[in-house]
Amino acid sequence: MAACAVTELLAVAPSAYAAPVRTDHLEIQRVLDRAVADGGVPGMLTEIRDGRDTWFGTAGVADTATGRERRPQDRFRIGSTTKTFTATVILQLAAERELGLDDPVEKWLPGVVRGPGYDAEKITVRHLLNHTSGIFDYVNDPVMRSRGAGLPFLRSRFDGYRPEQLVEIGLSHPPTFAPGTGWGYSNTPYILAGLIIERVTGRSLSDAFAQRITRPLGLTGTYLPRGDDPLIHGPHGRHYSKLMLTEPDAAVHDVTELNSSWGWAAGGIVSTAGDLNRFFGALLGGRLLPHAQQQDMFTMVATKNWIPDTTYGLGVASQRLACGVTVWGMGGAINGSWTYTFGTRGGRRTLAVNANGDWNDPIATFTELLQSEFCPSAAPAASR
Repeated sequence: MAACAVTELLAVAPSAYAAPVRTDHLEIQRVLDRAVADGGVPGMLTEIRDGRDTWFGTAGVADTATGRERRPQDRFRIGSTTKTFTATVILQLAAERELGLDDPVEKWLPGVVRGPGYDAEKITVRHLLNHTSGIFDYVNDPVMRSRGAGLPFLRSRFDGYRPEQLVEIGLSHPPTFAPGTGWGYSNTPYILAGLIIERVTGRSLSDAFAQRITRPLGLTGTYLPRGDDPLIHGPHGRHYSKLMLTEPDAAVHDVTELNSSWGWAAGGIVSTAGDLNRFFGALLGGRLLPHAQQQDMFTMVATKNWIPDTTYGLGVASQRLACGVTVWGMGGAINGSWTYTFGTRGGRRTLAVNANGDWNDPIATFTELLQSEFCPSAAPAASR
């Protein structure tokens, strides 16, 4: 996903709209069923949390070989939703005065940001988190792109990358704009943010996530794989891919096992729908960050040529639905898996959804699910 020039920074206040309480989820189930029947996705699951109430729905299968249905405890790769975890830890460190959001990257990673057109003294930690650094996305490097599609991906999916390698690949290309003058979705800045976390805490990124987020919140199905571990540990379904090939008859491959070190702080985490709802409920509800850092996280940047009707903060996005309601969260994609988690600004109600196939971009389906759950017209008349 790429974007171009940026508009102004907008400090966005919580929406005044209180989403209606749902008493059934028939339309949600219909959307899931259509996504599988019409879109060809092997399976979808969603969990909706409203206060203490939880609803789980599924369509299709977790495993095309056995026909097993997807289950609430199933783990899956969450791709760029990892960025929200990374940004949260950075903001916690800022709250503890261990670092400053306006610190130059050079202060924490001296000599690391070097390349044609880059000046690490002018790129701040804040620039890294809201995609205004201008640093080239290593995923768009021609060699990386060639390894990520078609049969070359099957040959390279177990290759390992060190974070420093990913940064070097990104910085081998000129910046897309000067720091703070544009907006462009990029994974490279989040790799740098992960390195800063390790430098400041003296811990591995996996340990930092566990210490600060997953253990305190009881997220028992969430972890960042260590090293080159290709497995999804614990209960999980299969992840399916057409290897980014667009032909209608492109073969489907099982890519459940892969080395996600190329995503790391930008896209490497494994989680569950329940854990994602718990995490975003706590984050949106102000239980993970003090007020000042919560304000920093939700100071939004207008996006362009990205997901329609979105703005972006520090590791979080907002999406304005067709009915005028705004929801908050993040989405992510990685080979064989697409994930979305969004909710009300106060975090009382959240919806997490995952598709275990990476073709037929499901963002339209995910948006339809959000509208079915959060728009006033979606509620039965008795509950409005």
